[in-house]
Amino acid sequence: MTRVPVFRANGPLPGEVHVTAMGAETGAPPVIFVHGSTSWGDDPKCGFAAQAPLAARFRLLLVDRRGYGGSPDAGERFAGDYLADADDIGELLGEGAHLVGHSYGAVGVMIAAARRPEAVRSLTLIEPGCYQAAADHPAVAAALAANRAAYANLPELTPEQWLRAAADSAGMPPLEASERRLRAAATVLRERVCWEAGMPLPALRAAGFPKLVVSGAWESGPEPYRERGGVPLVACARVTAERIGGRHISVPGTGHYPHVEAPERLNEILAAFWDEAAAV
Repeated sequence: MTRVPVFRANGPLPGEVHVTAMGAETGAPPVIFVHGSTSWGDDPKCGFAAQAPLAARFRLLLVDRRGYGGSPDAGERFAGDYLADADDIGELLGEGAHLVGHSYGAVGVMIAAARRPEAVRSLTLIEPGCYQAAADHPAVAAALAANRAAYANLPELTPEQWLRAAADSAGMPPLEASERRLRAAATVLRERVCWEAGMPLPALRAAGFPKLVVSGAWESGPEPYRERGGVPLVACARVTAERIGGRHISVPGTGHYPHVEAPERLNEILAAFWDEAAAV
């Protein structure tokens, strides 16, 4: 495992994004993973550390989004932002790569894929936070209304308070308050919300690369977590898959983190999907 700083020579954002690279160079297209909020690329709690076994067959590039992990902040204009993510992902695509995005990270991945479809070998969205892609679904519309009301009345919070409040709302224990986690929480408090992002659905539907949307089955967990998070997220995943011309898979026994909660099954799904994409 190596950490690779990816320099933006001509891009609109300053500095480098940090990437954890796993697997040998094989000449096959690499796989770019983009994490969600309060996380980073190889974070074992919420990121893609559990996908390391896939490096036996594939070249994995685990991105730290700006404001997270080993990457710098994005400056005054962007603290952490799906548009900045899309710029970075677009450069990382190079001559071609598979894309995987989770939650907030899936939004930047979708935008980047629509901008550079010729460089995308496949697109996988895990529990995507792209609510605008399915805003006309009743469950998603209700979640959007609830989110807007909550943010309109959001008090000033420290990163520690945000971690605690997020855990309380899900009925779960808070994540550890490490320095890296607190920095991630501080970025969450500044970044543009992903559920208001306009989604390039026609461009994605028209693109010829294979598309897969993965959601948790949400059979367990605290009821408020399932009702407020699971119901709209599963609806969003299903509608998004239909509207971009992709396939939807639900992973039993998981909620918002199938790649962490059932890594062996998720890794099987990913490997099979990439093999199918290579055969097309």
